[in-house]
Amino acid sequence: MAKGVERFAAETSHLGLAIVEHTESTHTAQEAADAVGAPVGAIVKSLLFIASETPLLVLVSGPNRVNAEALGNRLGRVLHKADADIVKSATGFSIGGVPPFGHPQPLETVMDEDFFALEELWAAAGSPTAVFSISPQRLQELSNARVLPVT
Repeated sequence: MAKGVERFAAETSHLGLAIVEHTESTHTAQEAADAVGAPVGAIVKSLLFIASETPLLVLVSGPNRVNAEALGNRLGRVLHKADADIVKSATGFSIGGVPPFGHPQPLETVMDEDFFALEELWAAAGSPTAVFSISPQRLQELSNARVLPVT
């Protein structure tokens, strides 16, 4: 088990999540969808932005792209995509393996409203080859996310 996966599993052990490690990459939304046999819309992309100098985690459905300007307007702040070093520093994980929760410190989180059209989602579990399934409602609860349009 990769170190990131071990850390995520330890941090979330009380939640009963079933982490699945794959031999192939689940780094991209399409790769993850192919690996788990789910539609790409069921893949949770955990993207970090900086909003007025504060990290903001945006949980985005696989095929969607964040419209930073529109989301920033909804939040009343200017958003900039975080670079790899900031992602690692804020979340404790590298790009491609960032889980939606289980970070060293709580992050303000926004969740794509499109997830609620599905029953099961798949999110990264600490590495580019590990994922877990979760319902949209539980994802919102565990990530303490605010549901908004992100596109």
